[in-house]
Amino acid sequence: MSKTIVVVDDDPTQRRLIQAVLEREGFTATLLEGGDALLARLASGSPCDLILLDLVMPGRSGLETLSELRSRAHQQPVIVLTASGGIDTVVQAMQAGATDFFVKPASPERITISIHNALSIGALRSEVAQLRKRAEGRTTFGDLVGASAAMVHVRRMGERAARSSIPVLISGESGVGKEVVARAVHGSSDRAGRPFVAVNCGAIPEALVESILFGHEKGSFTGATDRHAGKFQEAHSGTLLLDEVSELPLDVQVKLLRVLQEGEVDPVGARRSVKVDVRIISATNRDLTRAVAEGTFREDLFYRLNVFPIEAPPLRERREDIPELADSFIRRFSLEEGRPITRLTPETLSLLVNHDWPGNIRQLENAIYRAIVLADGPALQPYDFPAISGLSPPAPAGVGEKPQPTWEAADASLPAASAGQGESPVRILDKDGHIRSLDAIEGDLIRLAIERYEGHMSEVARRLGIGRSTLYRKVRENGLGELAGLAEA
Repeated sequence: MSKTIVVVDDDPTQRRLIQAVLEREGFTATLLEGGDALLARLASGSPCDLILLDLVMPGRSGLETLSELRSRAHQQPVIVLTASGGIDTVVQAMQAGATDFFVKPASPERITISIHNALSIGALRSEVAQLRKRAEGRTTFGDLVGASAAMVHVRRMGERAARSSIPVLISGESGVGKEVVARAVHGSSDRAGRPFVAVNCGAIPEALVESILFGHEKGSFTGATDRHAGKFQEAHSGTLLLDEVSELPLDVQVKLLRVLQEGEVDPVGARRSVKVDVRIISATNRDLTRAVAEGTFREDLFYRLNVFPIEAPPLRERREDIPELADSFIRRFSLEEGRPITRLTPETLSLLVNHDWPGNIRQLENAIYRAIVLADGPALQPYDFPAISGLSPPAPAGVGEKPQPTWEAADASLPAASAGQGESPVRILDKDGHIRSLDAIEGDLIRLAIERYEGHMSEVARRLGIGRSTLYRKVRENGLGELAGLAEA
């Protein structure tokens, strides 16, 4: 999903120049003339991931706008634009909450580097906040990603369940995010901030299930060298998630039923029961009704757990959420891996949206993680998802290519009107077979390099073997300033 950058500047020329740079980098640019228009846009809830804000504008100044943004709790990163780099102005802007600044006119590289850095800082803060909320047991339904009808229904049901201590049974295919829903129920309830303990019932050895769930006393069996409290006591006053509850052995199901009825556990080897205050949330990817009919799950326990059922939808039934999910995974894994990956190409997004994802969100998450590691550019391409697209990454330049003929050989083998027009996009000969002027060839070569390296002028200069100042001079001489994102002299 493309990031939306809002450019606020009263100068229409500056707005257009910055827009060209942003769109070349794959961002969505929204252009506004003043601070009031920006505040109105944010109040309407329109998308905005980052703000480029001019400091000197008629009416509400940039500093006044920035202060008002922070007072209204808008946390988007703000990069301020100024015509003079006075230290006092910069200090005032940073104190008011700006993330960075640059002096106009700025080179495309300066603009894009500043934006990428600001977005990375914002993403890092967001990830830290999410991790802190998860650790503190305060994840809410507002933290769930997705606005599809299926997710709206899950939110509505979960918020109702959170208002009481009613037992909740979350069902759904593997990888749909059942634990995330359970954490949101806990974080939205009056038990938020208290222990949230998740236990995968299918991953516990059968001989240890009772001990792990209910605890044991020292010496109660061979190997019990210390007293163990058990998951129910760990979750006292909070919430216990019994993930894959259908995998519990029948004898443990009997004891679990008693815990739910009496509100107390009997640790292995203990002489007396222990009172516990635990809210139970169960999760399963199996049809418990069929398990009851087959005799592998107790009917009385089923009715105890299935008081408030919530169905977590598979990803193929909420395809409209895939762009937002993919964006959140790209942001997280790019930070973890230190990769400058910011987006999906439109072709890649279409590929992901139209895939069925049998492994659901977990499969999408792992696919994007792998793509982040494989990717060479700032945008994920279809060939970065070979298991889905069936494509392979392009071979590095020079690998498998045939040796290029010399110009003499080319001239001898090609018709005069087309020599130099074969594999080279820069024509050497004109339509009459005569050598074109050096200035004309140079202009075409610079245009090609700017397009090839997406306006990264440092890379263009390096590839052409000239200095940046020389490159900028030649860009203006050849009338390529708009293509390079530069103001014409």
